[in-house]
Amino acid sequence: MAIMITDECINCGACEPECPNNAIYEGGAQWRWADGTSLKEVTATDGAVVAGTAPQTPVSDEYYYIVSDKCTECVGFHEEPQCAAVCPVDCCVDDPDYRETRERLLEKKEWLHIVA
Repeated sequence: MAIMITDECINCGACEPECPNNAIYEGGAQWRWADGTSLKEVTATDGAVVAGTAPQTPVSDEYYYIVSDKCTECVGFHEEPQCAAVCPVDCCVDDPDYRETRERLLEKKEWLHIVA
């Protein structure tokens, strides 16, 4: 599963620099697939090809958010999700809408960080 940031977030920003996939963004900030990854382009679920550098719609305008499709729960990097480890208010929690096995998270990590 991915991690999500709840509405209890105090916008301290402690989590953002800890993410090895650059999946955490400040509220209102556009995100990009290429941020912190080696992705040049991504095929969307509708079949459209999206440039890795194309700005994407923010998930939240109010507080920090995690792009679930970029979150690997730090699998392959750390023993535990680093955002949750540094969050002073414990608002980085498991996202019940994104359940993924450890194997799937490792596959996602490899996909995000393709070695050319």
